[in-house]
Amino acid sequence: MAGITEQPTLPKHDSTVLDLAFAMDCTGSMSSYIYTAQTNIRNIVEQIVASEKSDIRLALVEYRDHPPQEITFVTRTHDFTSSVQDMKRWLDKCSAHGGGDRPEAVADALHDVLRLCWRPNATKICVLVSDAPPHGLGDFSDTFPNGCPNNLDPMTIVRSMAEKGIILYTVGCEPSITPYKEFFAALAYLTGGQYVPLMGAKALTQVIIGGAQEEISLERWMEDVNVEVERAVEEASDGDINVEAVTRRVWGALKGRGARGKQLLRNRSALSGPSKEAKKLSTYANVADVRKDFKESSVSRTFRGRGSARKTRGGRGGGKGCPRSRSRSRSPTKRSSPESFTTEESEIQIEQAARMVQKSLMRKRAIIDRSSKK
Repeated sequence: MAGITEQPTLPKHDSTVLDLAFAMDCTGSMSSYIYTAQTNIRNIVEQIVASEKSDIRLALVEYRDHPPQEITFVTRTHDFTSSVQDMKRWLDKCSAHGGGDRPEAVADALHDVLRLCWRPNATKICVLVSDAPPHGLGDFSDTFPNGCPNNLDPMTIVRSMAEKGIILYTVGCEPSITPYKEFFAALAYLTGGQYVPLMGAKALTQVIIGGAQEEISLERWMEDVNVEVERAVEEASDGDINVEAVTRRVWGALKGRGARGKQLLRNRSALSGPSKEAKKLSTYANVADVRKDFKESSVSRTFRGRGSARKTRGGRGGGKGCPRSRSRSRSPTKRSSPESFTTEESEIQIEQAARMVQKSLMRKRAIIDRSSKK
């Protein structure tokens, strides 16, 4: 990462203070996911509080699309509350409706997430639940092919989220999201978060709980990671650092300290990390640059020629309007087997160390940028 030549002090975080935001696609195909959140939000909070002893606040950003594709709303934002009852009331008012073309107002939702009243010392997590891409990625049905009509760009917004310390979990509702999973994986990678493939709504509760537990456990070791990253930055004479070498250094230091953390598992296996393609996409400055090089997976060819009837006009269970497709998510079980997510505590893994280094570098960059403007 170029341009890091100083050694600023990163703000301290309290891992037991958790701000957890949800960005929910509320278009026609998402009713089963909304219903799962509605019926399980109390259980989600109680499990996180019981296991992590957390001071937790919740926020919700609902999103659909821009007119003329959707006339009800683009986004509806509910800022942080410590009341589970408030969150339950917001979710109960959510409904799956409309959507129009396949892309949705993802950029607007992320923009609203960034503008929430996050506590500076909190572990900050956003769970984005989506089955559709943002505008501007080249989807054949896109009414706004050049991107968000409000000139909001998900790449620049997510970088700002990462610099603010917001960890993004992109929950991809497969198979509909499969052609765009590398893009969503790139967004998560930028923040040190994870892309989580989801084949059905039932497992959403455990994804949210497990993701929060993992990030809280890793945040407890971020001061140690910051020390190692700062040393590496100081030693880099030209301002560039070898991220892989720093990751190995950090991992070794954490192992030496006996560091342990929790890890979200899918069907008893670790989630697949970001691919080379996702990492490459994460380097682009904006969606226009991504669009020039973006290659939908071969699955997208199955979608083409079938129109843009991805969304239904509401009703529980929704309907994708799309055929089943092969997921590239690595799983030791058959597709017909139940999907399960669990959390396991162990030594911190090198993949987790890599995400922690990414978090540290992005947060450090924000401080350097602010210092340079003074």
